[in-house]
Amino acid sequence: MTKVLILGANGQLARNTTKVFLVDAVFLEDADFTLTLYLRRAGRLTNPDPRRVAIVEGDVLDAGTLRAAMQGQDVVYANLAGDMARQATAIIDAMHATGVKRLIFISSMGIYGEVPGERYRSILDPYRDSAALIEQSDLDFTILRPGWFTRDEEVSYHITQKGEAFEGHDVSLNSLSDLIVKLAKSPALHARCSLGIGQA
Repeated sequence: MTKVLILGANGQLARNTTKVFLVDAVFLEDADFTLTLYLRRAGRLTNPDPRRVAIVEGDVLDAGTLRAAMQGQDVVYANLAGDMARQATAIIDAMHATGVKRLIFISSMGIYGEVPGERYRSILDPYRDSAALIEQSDLDFTILRPGWFTRDEEVSYHITQKGEAFEGHDVSLNSLSDLIVKLAKSPALHARCSLGIGQA
């Protein structure tokens, strides 16, 4: 049983990935998860499976609440917006305090200027700055840099490593959710890597 804390659980990708975690047999054999959904307004979510899911109301910047929710977890999956550098620092501190090592962190394509034909824009600063903090940490992180989300049902994606040109552009929510579940199940998979994710 793998215990996963989902930060920013009301986000579009997080909600899609929650569904995939709960029907993981479709995507992975021998996978089983329990989830803690962490968000600022818990009333925005309905518990999809009270046997396997807990919902916690809290802000990532509230150190006490975050550490309490993180206690005993195997994986932290963060799907955040806003002041992402402060949030990344709070997550790193809480993971050190609770002994959790595995972090899956959603960023954005373009943070390294790696998208052919596109210039770096200041709107990416929060994503770039938070990724830099995580990369400097001692955590077993995987940073995901997806393209624009689509609702295509197909699971089909291409991975590029940091330092490589980003390939593809859009990527389906189902493709990202598939990869996130695989990363949660396998702690060593793409550990300490920053991955660009585009449609194959």
